[in-house]
Amino acid sequence: MKNKELVKIFKALSNERRLSIVIHLFKNKELTVGQISEFIHLSFKATSKHLIILYNAKLLNARQVSLNKLYSVNNQNFLKQFIK
Repeated sequence: MKNKELVKIFKALSNERRLSIVIHLFKNKELTVGQISEFIHLSFKATSKHLIILYNAKLLNARQVSLNKLYSVNNQNFLKQFIK
């Protein structure tokens, strides 16, 4: 993994809310934006912004199901060393 990619990953995870999102997704496998916003007690819009940052850092996968966007952790093996 290149240094620039690692910097982007660690910048994305340096925010407490985003780290909380990743931990919840790691434990729950796949959640909607609404479910995530309830877990972290944040508005739908603010949660979406955090999810976009995590997605752009390639930490999350996203898929559309009907009107819902479902997020899951990308490459769980990499994250296992950070989340126990």
